[in-house]
Amino acid sequence: MSELTFEQMLEESLKTIHTGEVIEGTVIDVKPDEAILNIGYKSDGILTRNEYTNEPNVDLTTIINSGDKMEVKVLKVNDGEGQVLLTYKRLAADRGNKRIEEAFNSKEVLTAKVSQVLDGGLSVVVDEVRIFIPASLVSDVYEKDLSKYAGQEIEFVISEYNPKRRRYIGDRKQLIVAKKAEMQKELFERISAGDIVEGTVKNVTDFGAFIDLGGVDGLLHISEMSWGRVENPKKVFKVGETLKVLIKDIDGNKVALSLKFDDSNPWKNASTKYAVGNEVTGRVARMTDFGAFVELEPGIDALLHVSQIAKEHIEKPSDVLSVGQEVTAKVVDFNEEGKKISLSVKALLVPETKEAPVETVAEDDADVVSVDIDAVIAKQEAEDAE
Repeated sequence: MSELTFEQMLEESLKTIHTGEVIEGTVIDVKPDEAILNIGYKSDGILTRNEYTNEPNVDLTTIINSGDKMEVKVLKVNDGEGQVLLTYKRLAADRGNKRIEEAFNSKEVLTAKVSQVLDGGLSVVVDEVRIFIPASLVSDVYEKDLSKYAGQEIEFVISEYNPKRRRYIGDRKQLIVAKKAEMQKELFERISAGDIVEGTVKNVTDFGAFIDLGGVDGLLHISEMSWGRVENPKKVFKVGETLKVLIKDIDGNKVALSLKFDDSNPWKNASTKYAVGNEVTGRVARMTDFGAFVELEPGIDALLHVSQIAKEHIEKPSDVLSVGQEVTAKVVDFNEEGKKISLSVKALLVPETKEAPVETVAEDDADVVSVDIDAVIAKQEAEDAE
């Protein structure tokens, strides 16, 4: 019996490996783009960066250390240069597929970091399985720019699992919708009309602002933003700011809000401040053909009828007045119930006499003013409502 040479004995002591086989190896060297493993074979195994992970530009020296033991899969026994090519990510993907399948069947909520922001959505990796979340399933609202999600950890469920086509679809939207529904239910159980709550400005439009109350968006209409007149909500409110608002009304899932708090209602003390006969000063806020509306303070406008602007005849208010001009006049009518005040500059210009006191002389004009006030204010309110 012939004796075996040292080379032959060494050859027989080494195991045989096959393509596709899962083996264990020990890391003996690591470079940024590849690791070398002792796999108990006549040649060492080579694990390249591309076969370690799907993450781009990873430096292997930061995650693999010499001496580490790893399970890998044989990709090719001989790459043409006598080297054994190994893969870690494909082995992980095989196991990851099963993990994703289980998550799909159980509707498990998964968490992963966004690895790529694509034109049509987001890409995440779970156990080396790449999952695509379409833009339409990223949120419950349309988001034009998805770049803010780059590098963020997000929650999602698997809505489509097709390993044959390597099609794995994630859905974040349904989680957001479900969470909001739960928050809405909780919110509606604890709020009612008349409550004062805190919210965050979510969006501002020409007609009002939408306030996030915590799962429910309430509308703060332009007419409820102040006791005074607000011309442009976008100049008053900013997205993201916090407000304390009054719940004015709840209709189904619609919530109407207001900033007109009772304790700041300017009409509370108006009967004393603007009693008939008082001399007051204000600024012209707006004008019509019938007269000028003078703002006495935010929330209280008084009508200065065209017939009460001067002693002489005036065709239209804009002939002698301009918006923003300061005007001093006498209160000639106060209607607290209707929240209407009438002014007269003429009453300050006409001297009082026993034969013809201002109140008496102005009676004919006051009748005209009274009729026109109702008509003009009704018209103004109709225009504001539009």
